[in-house]
Amino acid sequence: MPVIHLVRHGQASFGSDDYDVLSPTGQQQAALAGKELVRRGVRTPVFGSGTLARQRDTATIVADEFEISAPELIIDSRWDEFDAHALVARSLGIPEIPHEMTSAEFQVHLDKAFIAWIEGTDGSWATFSTGVIGALTDFAAQVPKGSDGIVATSAGVTAAVVAGLLGTDAARVILLNKVSINASITTVLSGGSGLTLLTFNDHAHVLGHEGMLTTR
Repeated sequence: MPVIHLVRHGQASFGSDDYDVLSPTGQQQAALAGKELVRRGVRTPVFGSGTLARQRDTATIVADEFEISAPELIIDSRWDEFDAHALVARSLGIPEIPHEMTSAEFQVHLDKAFIAWIEGTDGSWATFSTGVIGALTDFAAQVPKGSDGIVATSAGVTAAVVAGLLGTDAARVILLNKVSINASITTVLSGGSGLTLLTFNDHAHVLGHEGMLTTR
């Protein structure tokens, strides 16, 4: 039975003109995640990713630790993170997030906006979360017997996976999202009875490495 390892992307570039770029720290975090997955004995991995640059680059760095250059990624936009910046900006009634907003300030606004989104009536959260589970199901079906899967994705996606597999309310989805560590690993077993969550947000591989414990 394949195990699917969902790797949150490494630290991106919060506060810059283009958030969707791995920082030097993010690149190191992705390499640490790759080393950890090699240590775990992941079997002939099949690689997947969302369409975002920080996700694709994380997947490529992880694959490099398996001595796989230019991996063939199964790209699926359902692994993409929701646009947190746009979500917060809309909730604040401003066109975009100012560069001077700190990560801590952003998180406070994001928590409020995220709850409003989940509890909203337009159905967009249901579409997002259902799509995430669909992406996981479809990806697992493409992992052949004797192999495992590695998908580079984002915090909101892994929160939605856990919520979908365990059943949680909005407040708990927020908690899952806000504690997610960059380059953490969430594992799901794909078996005859369906998908089973094994671990969430495992980040022991970044502990003890100075500056590697980040959340954005």
